[in-house]
Amino acid sequence: MNIKYIFSLLFSVCFAFNGFSQDEETEKILESFHSISSHEILDFAKELSSEKYKGRLSGSPEYLDAANWCADKFAEWGVSPANIGSYFQYFPNEFSEVVTLGEVIYSNGNSKKTLEFPDDYLPGSNSASGTINAELVYIGYGISAPELNYDDYKNIDVKGKIIILESGVPYTKNDATLAKWTPYAYHRYKFKNAVKHGATGMIYASKIANPNTVNLENFIYAHVSTEVIEQIFNDAGKDYKTIKKSLQNMEIPSFALETNQKITITAETKYFPDSKSCNVVGLIEGSDPVLKDEVIIVGGHLDGQGQMGDALFPGALDNASGVADILGAAKAMAFSEVKPKRSVLFILIGGEECGLYGSKFYTKNPLFPIEKTKLMINLDMVGNGTGFYVGSAKSYPELYKHFQAANNNYLHRKMDASEARKNYGRPRSDASIFEDAGINTFGLWTRNSVHPVYYHHPMDKTDVLTPEIMEDAAKLLYLSILGVANDKKL
Repeated sequence: MNIKYIFSLLFSVCFAFNGFSQDEETEKILESFHSISSHEILDFAKELSSEKYKGRLSGSPEYLDAANWCADKFAEWGVSPANIGSYFQYFPNEFSEVVTLGEVIYSNGNSKKTLEFPDDYLPGSNSASGTINAELVYIGYGISAPELNYDDYKNIDVKGKIIILESGVPYTKNDATLAKWTPYAYHRYKFKNAVKHGATGMIYASKIANPNTVNLENFIYAHVSTEVIEQIFNDAGKDYKTIKKSLQNMEIPSFALETNQKITITAETKYFPDSKSCNVVGLIEGSDPVLKDEVIIVGGHLDGQGQMGDALFPGALDNASGVADILGAAKAMAFSEVKPKRSVLFILIGGEECGLYGSKFYTKNPLFPIEKTKLMINLDMVGNGTGFYVGSAKSYPELYKHFQAANNNYLHRKMDASEARKNYGRPRSDASIFEDAGINTFGLWTRNSVHPVYYHHPMDKTDVLTPEIMEDAAKLLYLSILGVANDKKL
């Protein structure tokens, strides 16, 4: 009996034990692959972007309703609850409801300009309620860091004034020095520092709906556009771009504007300090008695920016798209006759927009040991474009090869990747939290947008999505996860 025959016989026995020949297994895999439908995935995104969930603001009752809808889908498909019989991992999540759009008025002497929503301003997601009217002080980044010999508030009086504040920090190089600046990059720090110095309110020179802030009593603020800031500076005889450049060169150009330049901000909010949110966790247990103790995690944040007054922030691209892709892959895998040998954990993450709450909670309370977690794949804004980008994948070729094979053999999309690189700055995605916990993490994105991208904006509706790339993202996930899960050489 020759060696080739023995190998062939063992190969056949192996597949017979699994119930399929090699060709039959491939056929079954492709049957599930082709069951993934762009129409169904778009329907998932439409559901999650609908008005009844009010923008899925983490901590709100409507977010919990969206979480329950996703859990019901897992249950319907036979994806098991992963948290001791529950689909939910709960954690504290304070939030503020923006009751009305409020108002922002800029006055310069006898002239007044009422700003327009959403082109000129957005209400502060965690502003206090009330009306303030005061003179303006530009305070740069709003940082006081004596150990770094830096203080934007040095020799400037902001008591009773409305400050104009920039996001970020003056140091931008991604190295160990940036880590020293990172605590000062957080919105919460900047807000508290403004109150500490006596500011009565703030206009943030960053027009982005942002629940990642902190509620401070009587502190009222709004986000305004760069164009409005430029007009305010021009009226004061100053060039905003020049000042921004000096700020980025580690200079401190804080100054009071003209006494006749004032801002009036009106806000109406309701604060919920004791609310909770959750991750939705569903499990397909591995079929191998040994390898099932290892896990591949597929996750994406379920929460959005919520609703401001009557203005809905649907969060279709960010991130109903990523969640819909995950649901498409989860359904295909649940119904597939070819099961993963390693376990697959689907996490729809809460609290991302509020400060990465859900991913921080999971990594501190993992459902599988960190050392048994082979890969985490994070999806954020995966729904508009023609190609794929896989962050950090080049550093893990033994994992990435399964993504390449799936794309090259069946999808034929342009797909690029990057190497993993330590981030010394403020983490801005759930992927960063899993990386910091010691888990090999890929970030899956779509590239080459074919529709406008409305980031944290009321126009982020399902008509900006590309259903075909969402279908292929789900198919890429399904094949790649199965490949990693069944790779005994890892």
